[in-house]
Amino acid sequence: MKNRTPDTPETAAGVGRQLPAHADLNLLRTFLAVYRAGTFTAAAPALGLSQPTVTAQIRTLEQQTGRELFTRLPRGVEPTPLAHEFAAQIAGPLDSLAALEGGGPLAGQTTPVHLAGPSELLCVRVLPALVPLVADGVELRVTQGLPEPLLEEMRAGRHDLVIATRRPRGRSLESVPLADEEYLLVAAPTWAGRIAAHPQADDLCAALREVPLVTYAEDLPIVRRYWRNVFGKQLTGRAAVTVPNLYAVLSAVNAGAGVSVLPRSLCQEYLDSGRLALLHEPEESPLNTLFLVQRPGAEANPDVIRVRDTLRRAARDW
Repeated sequence: MKNRTPDTPETAAGVGRQLPAHADLNLLRTFLAVYRAGTFTAAAPALGLSQPTVTAQIRTLEQQTGRELFTRLPRGVEPTPLAHEFAAQIAGPLDSLAALEGGGPLAGQTTPVHLAGPSELLCVRVLPALVPLVADGVELRVTQGLPEPLLEEMRAGRHDLVIATRRPRGRSLESVPLADEEYLLVAAPTWAGRIAAHPQADDLCAALREVPLVTYAEDLPIVRRYWRNVFGKQLTGRAAVTVPNLYAVLSAVNAGAGVSVLPRSLCQEYLDSGRLALLHEPEESPLNTLFLVQRPGAEANPDVIRVRDTLRRAARDW
């Protein structure tokens, strides 16, 4: 047998001729599961196998084909160009066979879409945008949490789509910018009146020193960022009230507990109704980019694509 050259479009196109003469269907099923899941670990439970068995089967298939099918990454795997061609050729026949056998995921079969992200954004923006899809038969399984744990769970195959407040590290997860979230300095109208009447009202930072700070964490990450980026100063005050999440911050500030910095999506309704007052209108408010992350292989479920595309369209108006 001649030595093979690295994958190129020409060599990858001949993948069908590079399969073993009597390819083991179990190995091919394992390959397709790993290709779709993006990790050996996530593919294992779907196949009813252990992770070491999945790894061994992929290694066996690579030995039989004489080619590397996946690049091993710190988190997950990345298909080689040959693997993309390989999957395109075998996915249809294997899914059709699975349908005849009465088991296994079918290409084009709709199953619940597993979606995750920050709880406040899910409630205020995401779920309302997806209501038409739910009415049309799409099933959703929604999880809330912090970005890093959710992305780790995605790498393990738990989520199809994650909305994250930072781009995932590594190359195993595909992400696109979804929207920019604007942050606003707000307080209840009673506090806004006191600040406006303060002897140093022309120096907002000075006037705010006497106003209690409300935040969801002791280190005041959002408020400190606002002070640094907008005022060009380091915040020296401590939180008067810390609560578990931004909804609780909103509730406390609305009740008159003090001042905080909140995403516009969460507090816009309160500003429009006059329950909250905007304390500052800088030329450029701090922004936080939201990313929509998709699990490799999730596109096999057409409802994942419907949810993804609906969110991207809706986010244009966020």
